[in-house]
Amino acid sequence: MPPFVEAIRQMAVEVGRENTMFLHVSLIYTLPNGESKSKPTQHSIRKLQELGVQPDLLLCRSSESLDEAFRQKIALLCGISENYIFEGLDTKCVDEIPLNFERQGMGHLVLKRLGLEARPPMDAEWGAMVEKLKNPKQKARIAIVGKYTTGSDAYISVQEALKHGGIANEAAVEIEWIEAESLTEHPDLESVFQNADGILVPGGFGYRGIEGMLVAARYARENKIPYLGLCLGMQCLVIEFARHVAKLKNANSTEVDEETPYPIIDLMHDQRAVADFGATMRLGHYPCVLKENTKSYIAYQQPIIVERHRHRYELNNQHRSQLESAGLCFSGLSPDESLVEIAEVTEHPWMVGSQFHPEFQSKPLAPHPLFRDFIAAVLSHQCKVNHPEEE
Repeated sequence: MPPFVEAIRQMAVEVGRENTMFLHVSLIYTLPNGESKSKPTQHSIRKLQELGVQPDLLLCRSSESLDEAFRQKIALLCGISENYIFEGLDTKCVDEIPLNFERQGMGHLVLKRLGLEARPPMDAEWGAMVEKLKNPKQKARIAIVGKYTTGSDAYISVQEALKHGGIANEAAVEIEWIEAESLTEHPDLESVFQNADGILVPGGFGYRGIEGMLVAARYARENKIPYLGLCLGMQCLVIEFARHVAKLKNANSTEVDEETPYPIIDLMHDQRAVADFGATMRLGHYPCVLKENTKSYIAYQQPIIVERHRHRYELNNQHRSQLESAGLCFSGLSPDESLVEIAEVTEHPWMVGSQFHPEFQSKPLAPHPLFRDFIAAVLSHQCKVNHPEEE
């Protein structure tokens, strides 16, 4: 027996069957002649019943609508009420799926089955969001320079947050994946980034690809291309700035080079005393105080924020004043000012890096402020490049 099936069976016993609802998703096969086959669905439900699980609601994945006769057949042979059989039609826009379910009354039946009170419907707001997705007025092209670009699922939260930022600006987001290691010896960076209106460097661990990310950060800074750095991407922003603006030759992170003469990114002093390296991660929500009249403050429009973290290395406070004198702005600090949370390049249209992971808190109807403003800056840059006479 699959352990997860046994787990949900036991959960229903522990919390009460009236407080549990089993939803079964099944693919409905449609033959070339248009006939839908129910046998695979019947077999899968009978197998679940053998394991002690009776589905309450059946969601049928299908390329064609289910006719009434097919629904009645499924209901009779599978022991599921016809009212609790829903179709999940294929769609090009995944965000449209909740609207399709709501039109069929799924939300009402789930609430009724579990005895829950209904919240105010969000159909109109969600529908407006889907329309913006399906009919964008602009297109933002973002180059993501990372370590794990062969399988884009590694950065799925970043992709979704960019999409949310696009929704807020009524723009479609087109992503170009760039393997960081490929940039270190590339002879023509202009050709690499020729289609990019913005550059994003996401998080990651280890030394691999760091130098390539630094190349991307430098290209963004020198060519005034909007840049958003997330966690490691923020550290790369700072290291690149230290090397080429503050003139701290061979500045680096001790995660990459323990012998660097300028450890711009380093472990905190108290972290070094911890024998178990895994216990040195800064995880979870932490507050951050924003500096007024900065791009970060403009984005959030509030003095204190709380963001999610997942990292080990921090900006070395010994070099803070030197970097600030060179033109780097630390626009977000911990309440006691001991930790840098956000860094910005002052003499740049929009170059911001966050030590935290803003992508984890972005939602379709509430895009994260940094992603929203990043996409806005990208579109502004695009306009200036395409229409320089309007500047």
